[in-house]
Amino acid sequence: MAIKKQFLKSKPVCKVTFTVPAEDAKKVSVVGSFNEWNAKKAPLKKLKNGSFKGTVDIESGSSYEFKYVVDGVYVNDDAADAYAWNDFAGAENGVINL
Repeated sequence: MAIKKQFLKSKPVCKVTFTVPAEDAKKVSVVGSFNEWNAKKAPLKKLKNGSFKGTVDIESGSSYEFKYVVDGVYVNDDAADAYAWNDFAGAENGVINL
């Protein structure tokens, strides 16, 4: 998995590109505190190589918890900046610092 950050100079936004290798998956999205954990707000597109990729504009200057939803299963990113325990989920979430 990979995360690429591109900070914009014109406004306090970071374009974050998420890439998830999931050849056998039908649907992958990224959810987190930046999109109210709504899978419909950040679906990733399947590429010819079998991975899923998508870019999300996220306000910079903060940290956000996130996970991927791969065919309905929540998955952490091994390239996250950090991890934080979430009592609601009863599991760790990835953290991205922008």
